[in-house]
Amino acid sequence: MIFDKLAALIAEQFNVDAESITMETSFADDLNADSVDIVDLSMALEEEFGIEELGEEEASSISTVGDLVRFLQAKID
Repeated sequence: MIFDKLAALIAEQFNVDAESITMETSFADDLNADSVDIVDLSMALEEEFGIEELGEEEASSISTVGDLVRFLQAKID
């Protein structure tokens, strides 16, 4: 559930096919995300999942889509 929503959001933000996103997809290596992209994604997550904006420490611990799914599960549950 979270992964599907997240994959759609990431696909939209990074202009990629949602089907190409896996738990192992790396934001830096696979999506070429820079700090601005991460801030944009963070704001989209805030809106979509109703969580607070990612802190710098939290954002730095997230390198793959799987990391973000686990982070969101912990925040939402």
